Amino acid sequence: MEYMQAPATSSQGNILCCTCGVPIPPNPANMCVACLRTQVDISEGIPKQVTVHFCKQCERYLQPPASWVQCALESRELLALCLKKIKSSMTKVRLIDAGFLWTEPHSKRIKMKVTIQKEVMNGAILQQVFVVEFVVQYQMCDDCHRVEAKDFWKAVVQVRQKTAHKKTFYYLEQLILKHKLHQNALNIKEIHEGIDFYYGTKQHAQKMVDFLQCTVPCRSKTSQRLISHDIHSNTYNYKSTFSMEIVPVCKDNVVCLSPRLAQSLGNMGQVCVCVRVTSTIHLIDPNTLQISEVDGNTYWRNPFNSLCNPRQLEEFIVMDIDIIRDQKLGAGAGMRSNKHTLAEVWVQKTSEMNTNQQYHCRTFLGHLLNIGDLVLGFDFANSNVNDEYLNKMNPHHVPDVVLIKKSYDRTRRVKRRNWKLQEMDKDREGMDTDDERQYQDFLEDLEEDEALRKNVNIYRDVSKIPVESDTDDDGAPRISLVEMLEELSLTDATGGEGADMMTE
Repeated sequence: MEYMQAPATSSQGNILCCTCGVPIPPNPANMCVACLRTQVDISEGIPKQVTVHFCKQCERYLQPPASWVQCALESRELLALCLKKIKSSMTKVRLIDAGFLWTEPHSKRIKMKVTIQKEVMNGAILQQVFVVEFVVQYQMCDDCHRVEAKDFWKAVVQVRQKTAHKKTFYYLEQLILKHKLHQNALNIKEIHEGIDFYYGTKQHAQKMVDFLQCTVPCRSKTSQRLISHDIHSNTYNYKSTFSMEIVPVCKDNVVCLSPRLAQSLGNMGQVCVCVRVTSTIHLIDPNTLQISEVDGNTYWRNPFNSLCNPRQLEEFIVMDIDIIRDQKLGAGAGMRSNKHTLAEVWVQKTSEMNTNQQYHCRTFLGHLLNIGDLVLGFDFANSNVNDEYLNKMNPHHVPDVVLIKKSYDRTRRVKRRNWKLQEMDKDREGMDTDDERQYQDFLEDLEEDEALRKNVNIYRDVSKIPVESDTDDDGAPRISLVEMLEELSLTDATGGEGADMMTE
């Protein structure tokens, strides 16, 4: 048997460092890492302290030359912005890793640990880790400058409604808050019969106009005024004005339609009640329960006015009620409401309880009223109404009383109300003393109309103590906790996005 001799394995020997004499594996520089770092600093030329600019108003960082970006602390976007600050000085090195070191959020310091590599003496590659400190300095951005100036605007949207009540404006305000269209406005000013929205660009104003045309029945007019003109570059500077007029009809208004419009809506009665105003006007005939919707274009072709305002509504007490089961409609009649019940009632004014004067009428509130209930209505028999279409009607077709809604104790409703709405920050001029009562009317409308509050964000009011049992409940409609939202309060200063980006 022959034994084969295994081939000799070559092992790499160590050499001595030419500076300190420590045995090291051979490398092109013939120096250990410690001595090589004393001779060469690959981070030379890279600034160790850099300034970044931050706007306190909008919480954005300046990305040179002129753009401002939103970045959370220790986020990926902020890391990219900081690396761009030192990118020009890192052309001769290779970036291996970068990450944030934790600092106090209010220290105005951002520390970033950077790992780089570079080829040094005789082809040796050296890797080094160092810290770059970014000092945060406050600087107001151009957009916030315009907001603070409050006069620097390029476009204004003037929303007007010629009514005595602001229910439509309160509803419109909640829609704007829900879709966050108020964030681009430089200033919001509330004046008599409307609101003005000021914008820095015409595009933002046009976006608001398009939103209004989709949410409320209105018509618009546009005008612009020349501010300056550069004859060398042929550029013009305009200020644009968008005038939006909302139909002068609010919820719970009694209206009188023209005969032509009433016929086109399914031969419904001319005297109707507005039950809701959204993108269209929702009308109901108190004599037949016929319902119809009138959009903005139809209204401006056949306009009609409100016959009364909420201050003219009187309180009645129900003396007797009789539900009408079978109601036959004529030919060409439109849709009937399934949410209401037709009834004949005898009512008497609460201010005339010492008399025997009673009024007979039909109402669409048969599902809500009982004998002894209080109800708000408009008294046609003892009022002088100047309306073009009402004066031409047959007096026998004009009802004595039109009942609008059931009346509840407002003090109890306010006490039980455990929810609230958000409001826009706006300048107020010439405020009416009746605004608080009108706002309470709008809150009651939200409680009574489920379809209306679907488009509104309702928040739970934590300051109100919840009442477990209410012995004196009068049957007033209430909003359940399921429909309420929790109002957010941001207490984490580092931001939620940067939590996953933190480094050890």
